[in-house]
Amino acid sequence: MLLSVGCEFIYASPVPTPAVALVQPRLDPAHRVVWDEWRITPETTHHEYRDLFGNRCERLTLPEGEISLVFDAVVEVSGEPDEVDGDAQAIPIADLPDDLLVYTLSSRYCPSETMAATAWRLFGHVPPGWGQVQAICDWIHANIEYGRLHSTPSTTALDVYVASGGMCRDFAHLAITFCRALSIPARYVFGYMPDIGVPGPFPPMDFHAWFEVWLDGRWWTRDARFNTPRIGRIPIGVGRDAVDVAMMTTYGPAQFQRMVVWSDEVDSAAPPHERDQAARGTHLQQSEGLRIGAERGNAGRVR
Repeated sequence: MLLSVGCEFIYASPVPTPAVALVQPRLDPAHRVVWDEWRITPETTHHEYRDLFGNRCERLTLPEGEISLVFDAVVEVSGEPDEVDGDAQAIPIADLPDDLLVYTLSSRYCPSETMAATAWRLFGHVPPGWGQVQAICDWIHANIEYGRLHSTPSTTALDVYVASGGMCRDFAHLAITFCRALSIPARYVFGYMPDIGVPGPFPPMDFHAWFEVWLDGRWWTRDARFNTPRIGRIPIGVGRDAVDVAMMTTYGPAQFQRMVVWSDEVDSAAPPHERDQAARGTHLQQSEGLRIGAERGNAGRVR
């Protein structure tokens, strides 16, 4: 299955402003990037680097005035839903690889130490492993209301639990927090996710956030927001929480104007100038005015 994925950000800045964009698919055996490219207007120098988590980051300086940053790609995916293994077992902390211990600790948005008593009260009776993680997803899906009303860029998992509401990143943060409190390594993921195999109507496309847990010696995709296997997820960034994977970081007074995101099944891997742009224009009109961090995306970070 081929997916056309990408995004456009419009910024306006009174002075040249350094920035880092994180919107390119991770290099992962689960998918294949057929091609990808940046189209930046006006042109400016930029280069790719890998951060501490292996995410593909693009570094540039936003010039004075308005700038359009377009990332476009075609990615081949299996077309199969997320894998499920009800028998997957939790690994004792003593047997975890060294580099996974960081995913058992509290982080800015995931205060697992603070919420440990709550996690054990709600899920301590469930045997460790897939079933315990599923119990966490089931509880969040049933008890946390999806909506922007309860969510801000500073909302933590504890805030989500108290308010009983949040966006997709908040669902992921709360699930990660519960997992870590129960000694299950968990990490934050955000990326592209098309509306394939699910009933409409569909909201305007945006980025989506989910999480992964380490069971039986590998990472497994879990999603407390939808709580069902989905087709076509393409991870962009992984980290301890949303702090590590801001889709856009600006180091100055640049002002976000608008963005558009697309993730659609296509029949061919034709480059963008050969593809129909009508749907792209529709996406842009629908997404007008969305701020970074809104809806199904992770928080943008401005310093």
